[in-house]
Amino acid sequence: MSTDDRSLSTPITRGVRGRCPRCGEGRLFEGFLTLRPKCERCGLDYSFADAADGPAVFVILISGFIVVFAALGVEFAYQPPYWVHAMLWLPLIALTTLGPLRPIKGRMIAAAVSHKLPKGGSQAVNRP
Repeated sequence: MSTDDRSLSTPITRGVRGRCPRCGEGRLFEGFLTLRPKCERCGLDYSFADAADGPAVFVILISGFIVVFAALGVEFAYQPPYWVHAMLWLPLIALTTLGPLRPIKGRMIAAAVSHKLPKGGSQAVNRP
């Protein structure tokens, strides 16, 4: 693994764990998905970080793939009544959407930090 790979993977790993992408010590989130204003350890200002709907889109796509194909497999193999589908897939939907949402948001914010994204995201980049 090259030095560049390690320098990129460290902030990303920290983001997935919900830690400050720069120092790895401070917490990234105040609530479930609410970002802190800044890191309590190193003072990194999180105001530039706006993951917007990116994490939700990834989670919806991943969760949809898992749940739809699992439901189709069960339907074709066993043809259970609808209440069985509801009992099986509603908890799976909750697990596959709420579980990865925070780590994916942390990862996207850490990627913005490691790539030195300017405040305002891609809109701040000058276009010809």
